[in-house]
Amino acid sequence: MDTFQALVLDNIGDQKNLGVKQLSTNDLPDGEVTIKVAYSSVNYKDGLVGIKHQMVKSYPIIPGIDLSGTVLESTDERYKEGDEVIVTSYMLGTGHSGGFSEVARVPAEWVVPLPEGLSLKESMILGTAGLTAALSIVKLENIGLKPDDGPVLVAGATGGVGSIAVNMLAGRGYEVVASTGKTDQEDYLRRLGAKEIIHRNEIIDTDSRPTREKKWAAAIDPVGGKTLQYILSTLKYGGSVATCGLAGGVEVATTVIPFIARNINWLGIDSVMYPMEKRLEAWSRLGDDLKPSALNEEMVTEVSLTELPEVLGRILEGKVRGRTLVKL
Repeated sequence: MDTFQALVLDNIGDQKNLGVKQLSTNDLPDGEVTIKVAYSSVNYKDGLVGIKHQMVKSYPIIPGIDLSGTVLESTDERYKEGDEVIVTSYMLGTGHSGGFSEVARVPAEWVVPLPEGLSLKESMILGTAGLTAALSIVKLENIGLKPDDGPVLVAGATGGVGSIAVNMLAGRGYEVVASTGKTDQEDYLRRLGAKEIIHRNEIIDTDSRPTREKKWAAAIDPVGGKTLQYILSTLKYGGSVATCGLAGGVEVATTVIPFIARNINWLGIDSVMYPMEKRLEAWSRLGDDLKPSALNEEMVTEVSLTELPEVLGRILEGKVRGRTLVKL
């Protein structure tokens, strides 16, 4: 495939332009593995790159922090033509042209063989969002969380990480409380497995109290900001929150009181530079015991390359439900 289409963010005369272009393999960055992309997916970070022009190291760049596909050629002996693979995070789509392209070229060190139990499509319904949700649950359980400990809160529950986390937790036997600002999505969240749905305004800190009524055994928080402040003040004794996003802001005002008076744990989740050995384990589990039951059309919207700019704007506005898949 000498020529192909890609969504390109360019900077010409200080004017940013995002649009579909015809490229050749000579336009791709260096890397050992060239991939015919089957699917990519849309993440909040993709919106920050494509619309806000944040985290971009140089121009032009193809956004898209996720991709799955088939190896076209490889100079690394670990991969051969025809191998099915996935690539997520690292510098993909920020410092290195990414997945919104019919062909991609990446460093071999970023490549994950497609795990058993997942198709190329399912791997991108998961993507970085699914990996992040899985890492959050694994870290919470490694610190001792069990289903009989009590309710687990998922903030931003209709988003990518949130939707997958709700379904994944419910499948593991947890009582899931889902928080969302989308009042018309209650049925959707219940079908994913949520036992209770609350409005996001109910979990926003408005008075800077260090502790409140104890409510949650644990929480998964892709939101941050004042939502995280509230969660920290309402965890049960010994409870934990896995922080994995910043859609609600990066500043968090708290005190040591809930940490020492209630013995709580604030866990950071990174899927960008997560070590490959552990990354392979997580992806293997995503095809096995951590595989969500709802990798279906209800959670997924498919779009084309030409529709992407509009979708990237909508995800920043919180107007995207579940996962958006880009079929290449």
